[in-house]
Amino acid sequence: MAMKKVGLIGAGLMGHGIGKNIVTKGYELTVLGHRNRAPIDDLIAKGAKEGKTPRAVAEASDVVFLCVTGSPQVEDLIYRKDGLLDGMKPGLIIADCSTAEPTSTKKVAEAVHAKGGRFVDVPMVRTPKEAEEGKLGLMTGGDEKTLKEIRPILDCFADTIIHAGPVGAGHTLKLINNFIAIGTAAVVAEGIAAGLKAGVDMKALNDIVMAGGARSVMFERIIKVPLADDDSAAKFAIDNARKDVRYYTNMTETMPLASPVAEAVHQTLVLGAAQGYGQRYVPRLVNLACSLNGIKL
Repeated sequence: MAMKKVGLIGAGLMGHGIGKNIVTKGYELTVLGHRNRAPIDDLIAKGAKEGKTPRAVAEASDVVFLCVTGSPQVEDLIYRKDGLLDGMKPGLIIADCSTAEPTSTKKVAEAVHAKGGRFVDVPMVRTPKEAEEGKLGLMTGGDEKTLKEIRPILDCFADTIIHAGPVGAGHTLKLINNFIAIGTAAVVAEGIAAGLKAGVDMKALNDIVMAGGARSVMFERIIKVPLADDDSAAKFAIDNARKDVRYYTNMTETMPLASPVAEAVHQTLVLGAAQGYGQRYVPRLVNLACSLNGIKL
């Protein structure tokens, strides 16, 4: 059966692009309204309808995408009064694009399945720019038959789709990916601060890193801060990065797996939040490192 009716909860920086690409490519879209009206109103102008509760979104949809901050928000949407479980119908698919803890993901999936629905985790990589362009990367966890059913919808907003395994595997892969990316950001920021303290020319640093083994996408994004005071290449808040790395260390602790580097990265992000950088984008870790060391940026 073709999936034609799509729900979206979480039309924020990433979710707006997802919703835009779904509704402009022929699907009926129902979005859950929230306080930030701009992305909701834009999607409505493009043809979407608004649901007043998660239950209403579920009742109007064949598949509902979640694009919220993390596991507490996902669990709230699932279990609350007038939540997704209250609107569950046989065969409804919940597809979670959020960055969540795998243990929570498996628990939520069991609750959805018990009510006759289906659950897959489809967390994403890349930035709001790629979301708007329909070029996100997805890691999928769950039943392959279910994922095949929603593949045409996923293709609306993603150009890279990797199947990681059963439910929870997508979120596991996402946490590892994010630790590597955020850990790299912390290392790059500290290295840039050292260069500034030593009087190194930032263009020279850029040129030599880009020519060798230290080159990375994250370096390319963060070096723009000292070169042009530009943090727009990584629109991801330090508070969200802190949450993701804590999810990662929670996961490794249950394995158990020693993760001393991740703990250090997490404390760097906690320090950033404590110093007032929580809502700033990750490239501003450079500003944090400079501030802590008395460096004028």
